Amino acid sequence: MAIDVLDRSIAAVLKDIVGNLQQIIRAEVRLATVEVREEIAKARRAAILMIIGGFLATLAIAFLLLAAVYLLATLVQPWLAAVLVALGAAAIGGALLAIGAKQLKLVSLPPPRTVTTVQENIQWAKAHTR
Repeated sequence: MAIDVLDRSIAAVLKDIVGNLQQIIRAEVRLATVEVREEIAKARRAAILMIIGGFLATLAIAFLLLAAVYLLATLVQPWLAAVLVALGAAAIGGALLAIGAKQLKLVSLPPPRTVTTVQENIQWAKAHTR
């Protein structure tokens, strides 16, 4: 088998190296595509939670304002119900905003696995082309 390697021309060896590099690059592109899709999905979920949380927080402000109107207008029971609803909406909205912000922090671009494998492949290519 060692004789086969010696019988190969430099052009054939270089052709194999180029072919291997092309396969590596294609694999890296596929990996990057998968990782970017995963990160986009994470960002989408976080954004949806933040939008819902923002909407509920806005409702909380509206209910607090409604409660203030009831309090000032009549000083009777209806304002208490509005305050309780507003506080509940504020708690839910705040929780959703916190969860969404936490998930958004998990999104990392560029994809770390792709960066690592690209660096490894560059090192491999440098070692094999000397």
